[in-house]
Amino acid sequence: MERKDTYKLEKVGLRDVFIHFMHSEAFGGVFLCFTAVLAMIIANSPFKEQYFAFWQLKLGFEIQDLQTIFGFQIGDNGFIGFSIKEWISDVLMALFFLMVGLEIKREILFGELATFKKAIFPALAAIGGMIVPGLIYYCLNYNTPSAHGFGIPMATDIAFALGVIMLLKSRVPMALKVFLVTLAVVDDLGAIVVIALFYTSSLHYVWFLVAILLIVVLIVMNKMGVKILFPYLLVGIVLWFAIHHSGIHATIAAVILAFCIPTAPKTKFEDFAPLVGNMTKSFVQNNDTTQKFLNDSQVRALRDIQTELATVQSPLGRLQRTLHPWSAYFIMPLFGFANAGVSISGDITFNIDHIFLGIALGLIVGKPLGIFLTTFLCEKLGIAARPAGVSWVQILGAGMLAGIGFTMSIFVSDLAFENTANAHVAMEVSKIAILSSSLTAGIIGAFFLMLISKTKKNK
Repeated sequence: MERKDTYKLEKVGLRDVFIHFMHSEAFGGVFLCFTAVLAMIIANSPFKEQYFAFWQLKLGFEIQDLQTIFGFQIGDNGFIGFSIKEWISDVLMALFFLMVGLEIKREILFGELATFKKAIFPALAAIGGMIVPGLIYYCLNYNTPSAHGFGIPMATDIAFALGVIMLLKSRVPMALKVFLVTLAVVDDLGAIVVIALFYTSSLHYVWFLVAILLIVVLIVMNKMGVKILFPYLLVGIVLWFAIHHSGIHATIAAVILAFCIPTAPKTKFEDFAPLVGNMTKSFVQNNDTTQKFLNDSQVRALRDIQTELATVQSPLGRLQRTLHPWSAYFIMPLFGFANAGVSISGDITFNIDHIFLGIALGLIVGKPLGIFLTTFLCEKLGIAARPAGVSWVQILGAGMLAGIGFTMSIFVSDLAFENTANAHVAMEVSKIAILSSSLTAGIIGAFFLMLISKTKKNK
């Protein structure tokens, strides 16, 4: 079993790490916004045909006379691979969900979700902020083919929301920023559950059983105390393949893998300090004041220190730090660039059921309403209490920013409408609704919080 005391190094400067994370996430949100705007410009320019054709190009390889495995055909007529857009949405986004899963696990074990008292208020806010938008959309599209898109307005884009709230700087208290981050983490977990339960195609039981066996292997490795990342990642790749062919969306494999990654480092912090001290002493003792280059003993000492540095970091923390810049500065902007491009032309039918209205009202009205009403009722009933220094109007403002759906909403919309009639048009309408509603929610939320801050200063 893993012990919390082995994680002491990860707790050092947790506030500084948290602030650094928010700043980097905020920059990622700004970059994501830039790529989304660029995609919209290109999709409505003379280069729009090349833009849309590029994402449909196939990347992979062919094997002649490809046989079936476990009774299911692998590949399409001997071709193994995906279109460029599918590589981004299914493969690269799996790395994004792996990072999200690592973040959720870390918050549950050591962060803002570690205790019931810390977790209950933002968790209830997130649940309310998912249920109300989903109900608004579902009621407006009840008994139509588009009703399956109820999960679209449930999501919050943490990068965009944090990007906006960080631009407000001192106008927003740190406690409100922590509340929004924690809410978004729980929201991500809820979105993952919704995808697993409601956006799964027909289940192939043989592949599903293979996936279950691989999950058992990951759990056994964790319980046996395996701290090397490579075996987990190797099993995780096979798990992605099995879940992809089971009919469940493959990104779920990344979240399952994340929850199996160990949190305890190989070397305890209390053992690491004297060990490095001895290595440093050895390095100094082998120093010659006349030497121009490091000698063999010093090089060995530096290599030993480098090796030990890896062992004192938890596998979870090490993988999360590796994935975060790739996710924030490459995967999410690339996903935004591939999916935000919508050609706004006269042939788009906005009156397909009530997709546009359902998403718009869900994100702009449903999100803040659900977050505010749920938390207000829970505090009045004594179930949870607001963070110190945060007012109800600020909770409402944070709820408005939570209406920025973007990445997760677009991701869910692709799943919701892929097998429906007029799927392409429905996806286009939903993306326009997501982009316009997220922009509106961000602007309203930012101005609302700025107005609150100004009102407080004038008192």
